[in-house]
Amino acid sequence: MTMKVLVTGATGLVGRAVVAELLAHGHAVRGLARSVEKGQALAAMGAAVLPGTLDDLDALHDAALQADAVAHLGFNHDFSRYAENAAQDQRVIAALGEALRGTEKSLVVTGTLSALRVQGREATEADLPVADAAYPRRSEIAARALAGLRAATIRLPHSVHGVGEAHAFIPMLIDLARRTGVSAYPGDGSNCWPAVHVADAARLYRLALEARAPQPAYHAVGEAGVALRDIAHAIGRKLGLPVEPREAAHFGFLAGFAAEHMLASNAATRAALGWQPTGPGLLADIADPAYCPGA
Repeated sequence: MTMKVLVTGATGLVGRAVVAELLAHGHAVRGLARSVEKGQALAAMGAAVLPGTLDDLDALHDAALQADAVAHLGFNHDFSRYAENAAQDQRVIAALGEALRGTEKSLVVTGTLSALRVQGREATEADLPVADAAYPRRSEIAARALAGLRAATIRLPHSVHGVGEAHAFIPMLIDLARRTGVSAYPGDGSNCWPAVHVADAARLYRLALEARAPQPAYHAVGEAGVALRDIAHAIGRKLGLPVEPREAAHFGFLAGFAAEHMLASNAATRAALGWQPTGPGLLADIADPAYCPGA
């Protein structure tokens, strides 16, 4: 069954891939775009355009009323305003949920594996996010609060990678290496980040929407964990730079993220939706000359 799907964050790396995946499978897409230029790029893909920003709650509510399903990927990643942006995200989820209340329509929101605090084992879809002042993003908690709705969260890993990626953690580490002349890792570099190729993540959004979100959380995990030391060596080879350990101060605002250790399973996601990641791994993507061109 084809659907009319509203997509927020439709012009970001993952959002564009989700729009393309939905269109390729016959669905009609209306994507939120905050500028004329971004709207034109969406229209060129074949999507309808909803002009506006995540602050336009009434417009988002009305657009959700007209849709058969909603994929919420929009989030302002300005880390200097992270708490404010997390509060904005909760308001958007509440507005979308109110529009879908009392229907069989599905809402798929975007969360993060960083919201889990699991030690000594792989995190699973059954683990719950923390409500921790140190991590103000509450996307999944807001989705779970929408009682009676077909609402689910796709937990994205630390790296959603692919050609065209420009603003996420790996490009930030590449930029840091360029500026400092060394590709660095924290401690002994054995801490791991889970990762997924952007095309695999996009397919997961489509499958969850088509299945009408039968379980509350899914893991967009292609690789359970990639060691930071291996990431640093891949960046070092790409840039022709030495690879060395560095203290937290070297990473600046990235220090907390660079030191995170997370392993995550995708077993329940694969079982529920038949999803199977097939894209290249993170290290292979970093080595691709088309990834972060000019590196």
